[in-house]
Amino acid sequence: MIRKKLEDIFIEQNLINTDQHAQALLEHQETGKPLLQIYLEKKFVSKVGMARGLAQQINVQFIEKITEQMADPQLLGKVPLKFLRQHAVIPIMFEGRKAIVTANPRDLQPLDDLALLMAGEVTYAVATDDAIQDAINKYYPLETSKEMMDELKEGESQDLDLDMGPLEDKDIMEMANDAPIVKLVNHMLMQAVKEGASDIHIEPFERELRVRFRIDGNMYLRLTPPKRYQGAIVSRIKIMSDMNIAEKRVPQDGRIQVKVADKAIDVRVSVLPANYGERVVMRLLDKSKGVVELEQLNLSEKDFAALTDVVSRPNGIILVSGPTGSGKTTTLYSILHRLNQPDVTIITVEDPVEYTMYGINQVQVHQQAGLTFAIALRSILRQDPDIVLIGEIRDGETAQIATQAALTGHLVLSTIHTNSAPATITRLLDMGVEPFLIASSLICVISQRLVRRLCPHCKEVFKPDAAMVKPLGITEAEAAGMTFYRAVGCDECLKLGFKGRLAIFEIMRVNDEIARLVVQHSDATVIRKQALANGMTLLSTDGVRQIKAGVTTIEEVLSVAHVEDVLG
Repeated sequence: MIRKKLEDIFIEQNLINTDQHAQALLEHQETGKPLLQIYLEKKFVSKVGMARGLAQQINVQFIEKITEQMADPQLLGKVPLKFLRQHAVIPIMFEGRKAIVTANPRDLQPLDDLALLMAGEVTYAVATDDAIQDAINKYYPLETSKEMMDELKEGESQDLDLDMGPLEDKDIMEMANDAPIVKLVNHMLMQAVKEGASDIHIEPFERELRVRFRIDGNMYLRLTPPKRYQGAIVSRIKIMSDMNIAEKRVPQDGRIQVKVADKAIDVRVSVLPANYGERVVMRLLDKSKGVVELEQLNLSEKDFAALTDVVSRPNGIILVSGPTGSGKTTTLYSILHRLNQPDVTIITVEDPVEYTMYGINQVQVHQQAGLTFAIALRSILRQDPDIVLIGEIRDGETAQIATQAALTGHLVLSTIHTNSAPATITRLLDMGVEPFLIASSLICVISQRLVRRLCPHCKEVFKPDAAMVKPLGITEAEAAGMTFYRAVGCDECLKLGFKGRLAIFEIMRVNDEIARLVVQHSDATVIRKQALANGMTLLSTDGVRQIKAGVTTIEEVLSVAHVEDVLG
């Protein structure tokens, strides 16, 4: 039977039209590029559409997502990790039968090799390269935490080789035959990335060593390695982050750049001497994620319009407030990304530089060398910038310079630690900034918090009682017309019930009325009332918007938005 051409299948499915095909065919004749590659490059066909078409052409199943139930560890364990990644293939169990899933069914050699290795009857299926690589990274059977602990305990009666060799430039998933301590540290990093952890905490106690991950803002116990290997584990991490392994009396900071599950991960390491040894915290930053667009911040229409208006101003100060880990830097970088145009000069001073952005000059604070925010900011202003980002306003001197910069025609972006948008003005006054300078320079304060996002696979509808919704200002009548969800837990979310986080916002624009109150030394309560009259949305109100959308829970919003914000 003659197979249909792929382009005919795409035209039948209305994925491309005849004009697009003619355009791609002309480029194919001129450059020699494969037609399929041209379809993808010109975005005529998506990766999913391409995979569906390939599956239809050879009359096999298309698989959109490879689940944990399909991923058989015994089948996967027979094939080298490198082979699976290189050829974008994966063996699975599909509808009770062995199957080979491929992103390129035209590449027959790896399919034949894999079928021979699997033995017996095998069926075939097609998926996108992204779906296959994601499944390999999630389900390839490396040593489990229990197996690794058993291996270390076995070594207590032997002389284990605690090799402290340097980190190599390769994916740590492939470093399966290294010394036990090296494997254990690699396993921590790999598991943390798989679970979406932002931090790894290694905590020494009198009789045990505890390893916990921070996932979506909450801490979870993951490992308890034998206490006797505490020194070796810390030494390995120190070597990886280029610290002094002999120095155990003073805090040290370092950085590791590694590849985990084919992702480039930047790890900031902090070592602190404690009662029972050195405590280590590793902050993980996935560099492959890039900067979030302003449209992706989940702002309400009103807040998005307000924010896009203020960031287009030529001068003034925009402050983002909130506690540590509330997503302030992500919001600032989203704003910078919007402002990053060829006709403006942007300079940042940060501690540390978290994201590297093309077209922006970024300066790293170095306290020990005397390069503070204030000193760096003074020098930056002599570099003729249009827009300046200060990582954080920590003291009165930095606040004063930022204010002067805004008054001399610069747009200044920064973060500050306050509980609400109106409280930011009180904080600046406490730092010694004159009220008339704040009123003249400050144009907007964004207060934000992060709430956990419900797992879409397992969340369930429930009906809360009146006492539960009252703190959020929701009446019984309003609650009757709303649908509320709660967390359950499934394999997709590691039984946590939540997967990822999103921000809720409180955006206060400083207009003439608020500027007048600032000059009059009014307290935060008065300023807040005026901001609400001007149309400001409270954190808690924005949280209710996300509850109505079915993406978070009542408990999550109440955990970050104070009850008095609603009632007062």
